[in-house]
Amino acid sequence: MYAPDRDEDLRWMQRAIDLAALCPPAAGAYSVGAVIVIEDGTELAAGYSREADPRGHAEEAALAKVPTGDPRLGTATIYSSLEPCSQRSADRTPCAQRILEAGIPRVVIAWREPSLFVDDCIGYELLLDAGVTVVELPELAGAARAVNSHLRLGGTNGQG
Repeated sequence: MYAPDRDEDLRWMQRAIDLAALCPPAAGAYSVGAVIVIEDGTELAAGYSREADPRGHAEEAALAKVPTGDPRLGTATIYSSLEPCSQRSADRTPCAQRILEAGIPRVVIAWREPSLFVDDCIGYELLLDAGVTVVELPELAGAARAVNSHLRLGGTNGQG
């Protein structure tokens, strides 16, 4: 499993936040960036919300660029500027589930999802419960929130 030091985590998360800034703002959705980094420390794929689909999520966009069953995913880390979603509309698989299905063992996030669109996002907990290593980088939560200035986000702790 790719297990970089904190400086590498911060660098890759900044890349995810930079990708989030490319998202077309939407009143009903977060702007999120995601980067998949393989064991040798190189980028495998990246994506951002609404990159190719107006309903697309960042993790979904990044994972769509990797062949299903790619063995490199089994030792990779996915960096997401926002906690992977735990629920979506009936025709879309939540990002936490997509990450589990891809077999990615490590997830790094900057910001836990506030209760703006979903009352209780539990992507973080779902991943942990499945044995995934989840790392939160609260020092970059403000930068991830700033990319979402188009939304009315209450509070400063990222929880609503």
